[in-house]
Amino acid sequence: MKKDDIRGARLALIIVALMASLLLAALDSTIVSTAMKTIVNELEGVSLYAWPFTIYMLCSTVIIPISGGLADIYGRRPIFFAGIFSFLAGSLLCGLSRSMMWLILARGLQGIGGGILTTSVFTVVADLFPPQRRGKYMGVVTSVYGLSSIVGPLLGGLITDYLNWRWIFYINVPVGIIAFLLVALFLPNFKTAGQCARIDISGTAVLILALVPMLLAFSFAGTTYSWGSVQILGMLVFSAAMLALFVYVETKAQSPIIPMSFFKDRSIWVTLAGAFLSNAVMYAAIIYIPYFIQGVLGTSATTSGAVTIPMTIALMIVSNIVGVCITQTSRPFRPLMILSFVTAGVASVLLTTLGVDSSYTSVIIFMIIMGAGIGSTMPICNINVQNAAPVEQLASATGATQFFRTIGSTIGSAIFGTVMTSALARGFLTLDLSGVPEDIRGLLSNPQVITDTEALARITAQTPPDQAEAVAAAIAGAKGVLLSGIHNVFFVAAALCVAGVVFSLFFKGAPMRIVHLDNPPDCD
Repeated sequence: MKKDDIRGARLALIIVALMASLLLAALDSTIVSTAMKTIVNELEGVSLYAWPFTIYMLCSTVIIPISGGLADIYGRRPIFFAGIFSFLAGSLLCGLSRSMMWLILARGLQGIGGGILTTSVFTVVADLFPPQRRGKYMGVVTSVYGLSSIVGPLLGGLITDYLNWRWIFYINVPVGIIAFLLVALFLPNFKTAGQCARIDISGTAVLILALVPMLLAFSFAGTTYSWGSVQILGMLVFSAAMLALFVYVETKAQSPIIPMSFFKDRSIWVTLAGAFLSNAVMYAAIIYIPYFIQGVLGTSATTSGAVTIPMTIALMIVSNIVGVCITQTSRPFRPLMILSFVTAGVASVLLTTLGVDSSYTSVIIFMIIMGAGIGSTMPICNINVQNAAPVEQLASATGATQFFRTIGSTIGSAIFGTVMTSALARGFLTLDLSGVPEDIRGLLSNPQVITDTEALARITAQTPPDQAEAVAAAIAGAKGVLLSGIHNVFFVAAALCVAGVVFSLFFKGAPMRIVHLDNPPDCD
């Protein structure tokens, strides 16, 4: 069945299936983070708190380019099914977990499914709609991310408080089954006509060897190990060697996972650089503005988490508007890409002006500006890479875009973490603690205590009256240290936006074209 034959109710049901599938992956991170404290307490794994997130990110990132290449070879449906099955199996195993190690392994399986689903959804959208209509539907499907950021934390809290944390994972099952049935019943196995390549086993193996140590290094650098440690440097050197080998292997492969020709086309490599930088900047806001709200302004965790919602709503709205604008022109246009990074850069600079007296309203306005800037880049990057890539590599191109977004968020988060850690280390060394009781001094040098409103209230209540003024001054000084670190993070984010503007000057819009897809041919 050709895509021109898909219309009406059948098309609507396929869109529902795509959105349900993407919701599984998008909702997972927001809903799980809310319940993780309860989970680690029950499974007695506080020391492994970060690993369920790390392993999910690691497996998801590794599988994204691989699944894109496989979808070009075998068609979309079998890869889609593999993603849904992996995610649901991982969800069931997470819900049945009896130990942290069990949970971590199950989260890895979930990550594989989530990575496959993310790439598959955006590839099928490209299959279904010509470039002239694609931007509109990319925006509609991408709206799922906004929905998950709003609903996820609330749903996670309700399930944890009134049911059991295990239902956070079990709830994926009915949604996944609905998506599976809709895909099975209504989605043809789109595949580029005449494509009969074979899987790139060598490239897959080398890519895994390159990505795993790199992602682990950026996850542990500045926290578990210092940047200059043997462990971090060793992993980065090994990763660099494997990346060099990967480039060589891919130049010889019949059906490369990430075709090296992508990096010879300015329409593609500049766009991928834009996707990398925009996601890095976005994660600065996602991670450190809630940190500011809770640690400097002293609001609750719930209030601090809600501050990202306006940014997400702005991101959704602007992404949809830009998607429609793109479809009404012959190609994505460079000025809009430049404007996107300028807007995000302005937001980053505005966020460096926040202080202890800043209002919550100011933060929301700055976050809306940030969301508008980042939201503009999303449809441009997706559509331009898909238009520029050869038609037989459509899924690989989509996977490459998602891959660079994920790598951008991972490396960006690590860089921002290092900036923050360095600022805190310098600031707390110079913090004036004279007149503060000995047993309180250590607490006021701990960022976790400073960002905990209840802990600070207990310290203040237990302080003798004659030392209350010194303790209050020390708390204000500690918050100033946090604020300085957050400012440094957004100065770096602003610098990344400047880099984005520079790259955008070389942006080349790929011409709109019609992609003809059909059922896969017989390939013996």
